[in-house]
Parts: sequence; C-alpha cells; structure tokens
Amino acid sequence: MAETEHRPTNFIRQIIDKDLANGVHTSIKTRFPPEPNGFLHIGHAKSICLNFGIARDYNGTCNLRFDDTNPAKEDIEYVNSIQQDVKWLGFDWDGEARYSSDYFDRLHGYAIELIEKGLAYVDFSTQEAMREMRGTLTEPGTNSPYRDTSVETNLAEFAKMTAGDYAEGHCCLRAKIDMASPFMCMRDPVIYRIKFAHHHQTGEKWCVYPMYDFTHCISDAIEGITHSLCTLEFQDNRRLYDWVIENITIDCTPHQYEFSRLNLEYTVLSKRRLIQLVEEKHVAGWDDPRMPTIAGLRRRGYTPGAVVEFCQRIGITKMDNMVEMSMLEACIRDDLNVNAPRAMAVLDPIKLVIENFPQGESETLVAPNHPNDESMGTRNLSFGREVWIEADDFRESANKKFKRLVLDKEVRLRNAYVVQANRVEKDAEGNVTTVYCTYDPDTLGKDPADGRKVKGVIHWVDVASGEAAEFRLYDRLFTVPNPAAEENFVDAINSESLIIKKGWVEPGLASRVPEVGSWQFERTGYFCLDKDSSDAQLVFNQTVGLRDTWAKIGD
Repeated sequence: MAETEHRPTNFIRQIIDKDLANGVHTSIKTRFPPEPNGFLHIGHAKSICLNFGIARDYNGTCNLRFDDTNPAKEDIEYVNSIQQDVKWLGFDWDGEARYSSDYFDRLHGYAIELIEKGLAYVDFSTQEAMREMRGTLTEPGTNSPYRDTSVETNLAEFAKMTAGDYAEGHCCLRAKIDMASPFMCMRDPVIYRIKFAHHHQTGEKWCVYPMYDFTHCISDAIEGITHSLCTLEFQDNRRLYDWVIENITIDCTPHQYEFSRLNLEYTVLSKRRLIQLVEEKHVAGWDDPRMPTIAGLRRRGYTPGAVVEFCQRIGITKMDNMVEMSMLEACIRDDLNVNAPRAMAVLDPIKLVIENFPQGESETLVAPNHPNDESMGTRNLSFGREVWIEADDFRESANKKFKRLVLDKEVRLRNAYVVQANRVEKDAEGNVTTVYCTYDPDTLGKDPADGRKVKGVIHWVDVASGEAAEFRLYDRLFTVPNPAAEENFVDAINSESLIIKKGWVEPGLASRVPEVGSWQFERTGYFCLDKDSSDAQLVFNQTVGLRDTWAKIGD
C-alpha cells in the first residue's frame, strides 16, 4: 500500500484495511459508474475522489464504466464531458473506458438463466396495474397473474421481446423474489424492458435493455470490483444487488457499501432538476458558471486542486447533512490567494485626469505579480495622463472611514503615485464622469517627502493602453439554502445571480487560454478568461469575491 501517514481515514477505508489484513482481498479494485445522461456535478466529484483516491492510495485500480442502459436519455456528448471531467480532476482510469453495454450479451444470458431457474418471468400487466400490485410501505404486494407462467413460456416470450415483436411498454421481464418483502425493491423488480432507441455504443442491435439494479451488480462482478461504493439511496437496493449475484453463475462476489451523498447549500444536485434548468433555459447550458457541474465550476475558474480539497474537507460518512457553500468558496479562495497572479481591472469606470502629468507622454512602471511570492516575477504597466478608476472609489465628500479618493484629499494609485482630487465633471444626471487631479512625482514607491501620511490605495487602468472587457459577476443561483425543499424550486432562482459590467483591464491578459488559470483583480475578486472572449471583446468570469459577502447577510 502507498504511504498513508497523512491520508485521512473513513469507515470505507477502515473496511478495506480490515479486508486486506484478513486476506479477504489481496488487491483493491473500485469503479466510477456514471450515467451518460447529463454533465457531472460537484456531488460526482466527491465520488470520483473517493473511488479513484482509494485505488491510488492502495496501489489498486479504478475503472470508469458508463451505466448506459437507457439510450433514450443518453448522448455521446455526455460520455465525452464525463471523461474530460475525471481527467481534469487529476485522475485516470484503468485501461479503456468501459460501458455496461459491453456486457449486454452476458447480461441477456444471465436473464435467461434466471428464467430457466424459475426466478424471472415476462409480465404483460400495465404499469398502472403493476403499481397497484406492488403494495405500500405498510401493506405487502400481490402476485402478478403472470408470476407462475411456465419456464418454457417465459423463455419464448422473452425471445419475442428480444426480437422486437412487442411494442414498448407492452411487457417486461421481472425477477421473481418476494412480493411481501418489507423492501420495495425486492417485490419482483423489473430487470428488462423494451425500448426502441438508437444506442450510442451498440446502435440498433438491441431493443431490450437491462435495468440499472440488474446491470450494476453483474458489471461489478464481471470486472472483479472488490468494493462497490455508492450513495445511501441505494442502501435498500443492496439486497437486490446480492440476490442477483447469488442466483447467477458468476465467479466474483463483489460487495456494495454506501456513503452519504453531497448536499450543497444554494444549489440543486438532482440530475432531473439540473436538466430542467438547462432545458427551460434558466441557465446558459450545462457549463453555465452558476451551475454546480464540474464543467460550470471549471468555466468559472475553479481549480482541480480546490475541488479535490473540498471533497477531502467534507469527508466520507453515512450521515446526511447540508454543506455550506462557503466551504467550497473557501477552498478556491485559499488556492487562488496563493497561486493567482495579480492584475488590475476597473469594472465601473470613471476617468481620472492627472493635469500636471505631461501631455502625450507615458512612463513604464514595474509591479509585482504577487505581493508575497517573488518567484512570480513582475510586469510592466503603462502609466499616462489619463487612467480609469472605479466609480465607487471616489466621493466628493466622505467621513474618515472612507479610505479612497475624496475631493481635495489624497490617495495612492496602486504601484504608482499619490494623487489629489481637485475638481469633477458630471453628466446630465449629476453622475461624476471625470475627476481632475494632480500627482506628486516624488512618491513613486515611497511616502511623500514632507512626512504626510496617505493611507488609501486604489487600483487603476491606463486609458491609452487598457483593453475593453466584459465582466460577468456571478452570485449563488438560488436565494434560499435548500431550493429543493421549495414547492417549485425554480421560483427560488436568484434574479441577480448574473450581473454584467463593462470596463477595462490592464493589457496582456488576453493571451491566457480560457478556463486555465485565474487572476486576482486587485481589490475586486478572482477572475478567469471565458471562452466567449474574442479579439474584439475580452470576457472575464468572476470565480469568487475576495470575501464571503453572504456571511454578513446571515448575521
């Protein structure tokens, strides 16, 4: 096993340690089995880190296996995005990516084996009738009139299903277990249904497809999975998982273990709800930076390290709980505070004219790329007579608590000079559009010579060399911590979850690849270049603010 001195433990790792110590297993094999019917979200990241992390730490292997048993809802786009997400997080799977459809022939054979053993039957009952016969949590189910059909008849009917002789929904194959079981999943569950749909891997070969609960356990056994890890909603289904394995002829006997799924404040992690957000255009696609998808987080500027760190911090337990969004945001702040170079951007610009700076001239100033890391080097900034500053960094009058630019007072321009505001120019609505000032040419990199103290510092962008940019400011997608609990969750969408501003950035930021690397725009927040950027218009997404503004709201 790999070095584990600093590896956090949990109940699953304790089980594995015990299995290895007792010789139950000599090596560990896990799997990550997503459905290719949507993009992965932050909850899947927790499972990825668990399954691939265990394989890595125990010198084992982890398979990527697509649970592709419902072709009507699946797409190769989702297959590709899932592979990209796993690799982006820093993991790789053993061998080629696998598909449940790789085993369709064997699964079909095992279905026939159950029929031959009298443990499966073709049911022609309507879905409504099957629901009524299923019973309730307090009342047992009742047997289907087709439950005691002969083996020979069931084999013939299943062959007709497979040949496409019956329409979708006309009949299905059910396991014969126990209609009085206290576990609903054991009341003769459907294990095969008819579906006429093109499959992204097998094409038109099949018109009958196995159900997840039948497919998953057999796929685990075929692949020799030692520890099949899934979330708590599949806890009862473990009985069906074990029943299928016990009643077919297969060498491996995998075991299922359940852990709590991730619930994250101010978002939804239900695939059905995420699909609704996309299809109803409440967001601009699966990779909208407000979405909790891995693709959305990546586009927003989250790093793989921050996502993995978040998954480590929340841990693996059997207890359901709601994780605060601030914990995820703290992980990316911690990462970018250390690793993101600094730059300057003005999101809500007004012009600052330095009247005693020579007309038509400029000078080159040197600024550090990171205040605490000299290894990141420096950059050159062009400085001239006119610069952009933030509108809210200037007031005509203010009390002593306001440490920025005030009329007749001084402030330092970041990495530049001390300036004093003298007069303003306003538009027809009375808004300040231009501030006229003078600068002290002897204050570059030092305090004024006469000993006066200048406490405020504001950022700026040179008018002559600055580049126009669009800034997309993202907030939490929902206004309530648990939108899934609302009667209609879309009613809780935050109407101010996206604010667009037009401003300016210092030159040289357009060369970076979108979604790769972020900057701290000084005094503003962390931003990354968006894929919508063009030569004509740079677009930056706000990853996260410098501080947790929602913490104040909650106080």
